[in-house]
Amino acid sequence: MTADTINAADIRINARWLIPIEPANIVLEHHAVLVQGDRIAAILPQKDADSSYRAKEVIDLPCHVVLPGLINTHGHAAMSLFRGMADDLPLMTWLNDHIWPAEGEFISEAFIGDGTQLAMAEMLRTGTTTFSDMYFFPEVVAQLAHDVGMRAQICFPLLDFPTPWGSGPDEYLSKGRAFIEQWQGNAFVSPAIGPHAPYTVSDQPLTRAIALSEETGAAIQMHLHETGFEVADALEKTGVRPTARMAGLGLLGPNTQCVHMTQIDESDLALLQQTGAHVIHCPESNLKLASGLCPVHKLQEAGVNVAIGTDGAASNNDLDLFGELSTAAMLAKAVADDASALSAHRALAMATIAGARAIGRDSELGSLVPGKLADLIAVDLSDPFLQPVYDPASHLVYSRHGRQVSHSWIGGVPQVQNGELTRIDVPDLMLRVQSWSDRIREQQSR
Repeated sequence: MTADTINAADIRINARWLIPIEPANIVLEHHAVLVQGDRIAAILPQKDADSSYRAKEVIDLPCHVVLPGLINTHGHAAMSLFRGMADDLPLMTWLNDHIWPAEGEFISEAFIGDGTQLAMAEMLRTGTTTFSDMYFFPEVVAQLAHDVGMRAQICFPLLDFPTPWGSGPDEYLSKGRAFIEQWQGNAFVSPAIGPHAPYTVSDQPLTRAIALSEETGAAIQMHLHETGFEVADALEKTGVRPTARMAGLGLLGPNTQCVHMTQIDESDLALLQQTGAHVIHCPESNLKLASGLCPVHKLQEAGVNVAIGTDGAASNNDLDLFGELSTAAMLAKAVADDASALSAHRALAMATIAGARAIGRDSELGSLVPGKLADLIAVDLSDPFLQPVYDPASHLVYSRHGRQVSHSWIGGVPQVQNGELTRIDVPDLMLRVQSWSDRIREQQSR
């Protein structure tokens, strides 16, 4: 490009700070992001952008940090309607006595639609632009994500027993194949396979799921080593740890996302290293349910890709990924007994490029690099409780303020402007949420 060349852009965003994620550990000051169509066209010092670009729209953010949109790599979106319903209980009591009975009574396409929209509103408002969902009626979630313009990896459920979505493994896999065929290659929706857990899915359906993944390229996401009880029970019944069983079946690999992994010994670590499987860390849900502590620093030092997720709002109780990062960073230090174990920049990478890598989209998402999709957010750091700003990355991770997200774009399309959602009718949504709340409260009081 010569000094006289003037390029066109649709949007120019002038930011006080910019954290591109790639290269790592970098904060750029007084830079501009140029967006053309749905892609990042350039990232330049503002003075260079003045002389080389003309944009249709210029957005000045003098007190903000701009970074890639966050990627929430594990959740159950529609469970937002169960938020706070049965708190302070052990995992299996919570599941067996409260969650599964409530699902049996309330799960429907309408429930999934309204609960998912509630979750999407919260995630967008707090900086998430891509989410992974593992729940019922995935076709409803996919259509909602597509219509709103939010990116999502959507895992169809697979279990040994009937649920509101199917009668058993045969129906789940048949419907799942059709789901993959419908959405594969879509810019917003990435269909995936979601076997629930080793203790709810037997070998034969898992083998068929692996074959489907190999045939279609669809990723597999599975709850794995969530609790000490899960591992001990498997050892008692089968003589092998769940990771070893999964590896023996051929399930672990670069296309596999292992959610939770709070129980890791040297054999588990070796399998993760050898297979290239990803780990999805859900620190707040694990803490609340007393499930265990994932050794994030140990995994990262061993070269295992660790991304981050909120889990569902029923066990968290929010979907603010910035809060999750704060918990993850401080928990990692305590577990490793090392204050440098998970830095602010490395935590941000877990929610961006590591998440993109886990879902197989790191060539398009997860960092502010020219040519990648223009999925980015702006966070306002002007409030007094955030002053002074020595390192914006530190504030983003340790000050827990997803609610300070002021702007969000997905593919260059604004999703949040000045703190307001642009594509979800919040008042109408709240009426539907209140209706579900009334019904669930009545059921719980019986």
